[in-house]
Amino acid sequence: MNAAKTANGIVRLDAMPEDQLQAIYEKGRRGELSCPYCTNAVKLYIGIHEPPHFRHTSPSAVCGPSLQEEVVQDDTKTENQEAYKGQNGFRLPVRKSITVPSEKTVPYIKSRPIKGNPPFSEKLPVSHTKDDTYFSLLRENGIILDEQQLAAAASIHGPLLVLSGAGSGKTRVLTVRTAYMLTEEKIAPKSIMLVTFTAKAAKEMQDRLLSYPKITASDVNQLVSGTFHSIFYKILIFHEPEKWQRNLLLKWDWEKEKIIKAAGREYGLDEKEFAYDNALQQIGLWKNSLVFPDDIKPAADEWESACAYLYKKYEEYKRDSMMYDFDDMLVGCYTLFKEQPTLLEKYRKRFQYFLVDEFQDINKVQYELIKILSSGTKNVCVVGDDDQAIYSFRGSDPAFILNFKKDFPETKVVKLTENYRSAHEIVATANRIIRQNKSRMDKTMAAQHNFSDPPVLFYPYDEELEATMIVTDIQEKIAQGASPGNFAVLYRTHSMSRSIFERLASSSLPFVIERDAESFYERRIVRGMLAFLRLSMHPEDPKAATEILASLFLRQTVLQEMKAQTILQDCDFIDAFSYIKTGHSFQERKLKALPNKIRALKNVDPLVALERIEKDLGYHDFVKKRGNEGNIEKGSDDIRDLKVAARRFETVREFLEHADHMIAMNKEVKQLSKHFADAIHLTTIHRSKGLEYKNVYVLAAVEGSLPHDFALDAFRNGELAPLEEERRLMYVAATRASHGLYFSVLRTRRGRTAYPSRFLKI
Repeated sequence: MNAAKTANGIVRLDAMPEDQLQAIYEKGRRGELSCPYCTNAVKLYIGIHEPPHFRHTSPSAVCGPSLQEEVVQDDTKTENQEAYKGQNGFRLPVRKSITVPSEKTVPYIKSRPIKGNPPFSEKLPVSHTKDDTYFSLLRENGIILDEQQLAAAASIHGPLLVLSGAGSGKTRVLTVRTAYMLTEEKIAPKSIMLVTFTAKAAKEMQDRLLSYPKITASDVNQLVSGTFHSIFYKILIFHEPEKWQRNLLLKWDWEKEKIIKAAGREYGLDEKEFAYDNALQQIGLWKNSLVFPDDIKPAADEWESACAYLYKKYEEYKRDSMMYDFDDMLVGCYTLFKEQPTLLEKYRKRFQYFLVDEFQDINKVQYELIKILSSGTKNVCVVGDDDQAIYSFRGSDPAFILNFKKDFPETKVVKLTENYRSAHEIVATANRIIRQNKSRMDKTMAAQHNFSDPPVLFYPYDEELEATMIVTDIQEKIAQGASPGNFAVLYRTHSMSRSIFERLASSSLPFVIERDAESFYERRIVRGMLAFLRLSMHPEDPKAATEILASLFLRQTVLQEMKAQTILQDCDFIDAFSYIKTGHSFQERKLKALPNKIRALKNVDPLVALERIEKDLGYHDFVKKRGNEGNIEKGSDDIRDLKVAARRFETVREFLEHADHMIAMNKEVKQLSKHFADAIHLTTIHRSKGLEYKNVYVLAAVEGSLPHDFALDAFRNGELAPLEEERRLMYVAATRASHGLYFSVLRTRRGRTAYPSRFLKI
């Protein structure tokens, strides 16, 4: 059905701009749409596999389509023609953005499957031919290895590089290899170091080992297993207990920020505007790359220069106070070994065999620790996938895998290329994506099964419709028997989760989101813009007044003067701006004009209000100067995202109420997430690595999102590595899915025309 009736008249889908579809969808959810013929309630259907259309909410409702079209055609008044309304004696346009010259419909683009994948080749049942006592015993217990896995598990002596593609059973290989070493090779468990990247992975391996035949709890307890930090921290506290006391550890980011903020004040940094969290990340990157303050050369970049200063002061503070952080555990142990060769030799003799999981995620200090400890025996087994190296911001680099044979010349390479997780169409698509990278080791994954349709490309007009289409698709699959836990929505950055979070929050579906994912409406740039709207609605709100000071280039101390003026002049905080004295006549003239501009915001469309804040009130200049435009999540992007969110609302009051509700929902979802064993997962692609889901939706597979803008900028400047890491991110996202894989190819993103990701041109 192509038309529906509202309080304002008839709406027709073939005459409606797509940026208004979400608003009509919301009206249907509120029961504000009816059938033009039979007058029964209807809703707007927006899904992945069918074009938008109206449906009766009651399955029993029946009406004649031909008669209905007559009704629609005879009704000359349509909602789209309701372009004006009366206000204060004037005829004003309704919901007409000053930045949109004309409204026109955009043809619906039908979703389509990815074509061109090679045909599936039926696989013989996996088995191995090695007639070894222990492997035969494992087989009898249902633990079966294919030929590649067996080759890796049975290669014990000398350096071994196991290239483990996605879903290839690397955990089984590591644990079986360890069990084989203990049972058949009779290697002392105390001489084996098994390193993982998370405590959860270490526990999983220990539990799996205990399930194998001939493995005792004593064997597992004597193994030196755990994360890099846990293993090397134990070495430090054993040899230097006074220096590495637990009460001297800086555990929390707020503790570290307190230290560098004090240094930042000396440097003249604005505490409210400088990105101290990003500075801590940069300091961590330097340390994990074994780059110390004296090694950093003067930088032309102002931000990097500030970070270098903070790094130096941060290290000085820790040295003077005898405190340390998590990064110091590895750097400290590396320094200890370098300064005490005798101690290093002791540990070289103690540890004869090394097994390192997730080797693609290793950074320089971790690599150097393994390298110097294993330099005697060279019995190093590393398991990883260079195609899944996605943590360069933490110092990881696929070069550690690519150059492994140079540091360990006798290396044997085993490739695990059988994928036991995903259907053939998904694996074949992932292969076609990743093979475009140049810096990688050659390998092609092969699926064991072909139990799903090809991955799907679908084409939402914008982020709002993207979220609605996904939620509709999930609801349809759940109605057919799927469980919420079968679904994951993956995105490049946290800010991209705003629309899907809001749509799920208004549904009855259980979902979880990462605990450190802040609400979009609490992001610094967003919060500042909303503060103008809040102040226009509540002129007596000191918190809102405080939030906008920075964007007006006023110090926070000005708030005290404003409070005084509200008393002396008997005025509210809006009028108080006109009494502020800064000593700069140009700035004071702007402040005197400010009250009228702020008060007017509450009376206009939310989108218009945001555009006025950005342009008339100077917020664009503020973001450009202090909005961290060099970071991966830009302040200007937040503004564009906020505008997209504002389009759905007719008044500033409604928009603010929605923002407050979403802030509260974000907190509630995080509190309830631990109670949801079966829930839809919202997560970044980075956090999804190592996990698997039956159905995966990848948001915004377009240029500027995936690949991210920063990688495209680097590529234009001749740097290929960031773009290749973005392609690895796409590969990781694709290989999380076992049955269903959906790529959202937005046609507009953040209010601008979007173009399909180059990674999908396969």
